[in-house]
Amino acid sequence: MIQTVGLKKSFGDTEVIKGIDAQVEKGQVIVVIGPSGGGKSTFLRMLNMLEQPTAGSVFFEGEDITHLPTNKLDTVREKMGMVFQSFNLFPNMNVLANVTLAPQRVKKTGAAAANEQGQQLLEQVGLADKADAFPASLSGGQQQRVAIARALAMDPDVMLFDEPTSALDPEMVGEVLKVMQALAKAGMTMVVVTHEMGFARQVADQVWFMDGGVLAEKGTPEQIFDHPKNERTKSFLAKVLVQ
Repeated sequence: MIQTVGLKKSFGDTEVIKGIDAQVEKGQVIVVIGPSGGGKSTFLRMLNMLEQPTAGSVFFEGEDITHLPTNKLDTVREKMGMVFQSFNLFPNMNVLANVTLAPQRVKKTGAAAANEQGQQLLEQVGLADKADAFPASLSGGQQQRVAIARALAMDPDVMLFDEPTSALDPEMVGEVLKVMQALAKAGMTMVVVTHEMGFARQVADQVWFMDGGVLAEKGTPEQIFDHPKNERTKSFLAKVLVQ
């Protein structure tokens, strides 16, 4: 579904992504872990061209999207839902309006159909009773679940998550991860950048360890967490996993 070939990214003289070859198959859940500053979020943002690569290519469903004109790239992005650290909800709109705006504006879905789908998605993320609420009245965990519903409203082929729980209080993390876990179980293709090692171990098909702008090691959760081969992977996990 997604393939990167020789992917590189520099900011000025600093090379932050140093040539990544990787692929994501349909239905896979890829969890990207690693130290802060290792290039994880930059790599994720290049998958849908929010960051333009300095070199290399990104293929989505067989098409090279690296240098598409904006109008064609926007069409591709409709198939790639993205959830960020910050929720970015429209504060002047209620929850249902936040979820239904894009389908109505971009896909020209009728209001009745969009509202019906929106209600179903809110039920899916456990917020059916919050349709008329405004973002300011919601907890961080609830706002992030609305953001997930909003991304799903475009019926994407793949979901990209950029540290979706990092801005949340600890007690709210679980409710967001539970929604993501259900998505994975339903067969959604997902690429998740996260520091939640329990989620990576339980939900991922593959865990990718990134450090210093390179994909240093990848494998099943068992391979990465129980039998890492790369010394940097071993060092990182020794620091973040509670024995």
